[in-house]
Amino acid sequence: MNARINISFAYPTLLSAPITQTIRKCILATLQAERVRVSCEINVLITDDKGIHAINKVSRNVDRPTDVLSFPMFELTPEKLPKDWSGYVDPGTGLCPLGDMAISLERAKAQAKEYGHSVRREVGYLTIHSMLHLLGYDHLDEGPQKAQMRAHEEAVIAALDLHR
Repeated sequence: MNARINISFAYPTLLSAPITQTIRKCILATLQAERVRVSCEINVLITDDKGIHAINKVSRNVDRPTDVLSFPMFELTPEKLPKDWSGYVDPGTGLCPLGDMAISLERAKAQAKEYGHSVRREVGYLTIHSMLHLLGYDHLDEGPQKAQMRAHEEAVIAALDLHR
């Protein structure tokens, strides 16, 4: 990928380098799989259940923690991304601000234990899931939208060998 990708992290100082690497790899692999060829930026907040609960309450009026939240900058259409991204690029940075994601590391650790796989795999899955939301995917229905999103998640997971 020739595009420049800027990934900004905000997280507790205890976040390990392998988890940071996993997030980066998952972001890059998702962009590659979805054929995003524009220089872009993504902001990643790593928090705990208390932090994501507060964000969930303020942003969605949902009074509970969750594992990941996604805040896309644009309303994109899955599998029909723009051919010309020039209208999406910030002239000050030369980057397309795709959006923000917040991941509860506390929830990711609990879910990894519950599902019987590694924290790396769980954080990777949550990152891929969030990236697809930033690119317009959703799973509001239990039918075609969810199946479409799951198929794309599984393709990136397979490419990165992040299976359970």
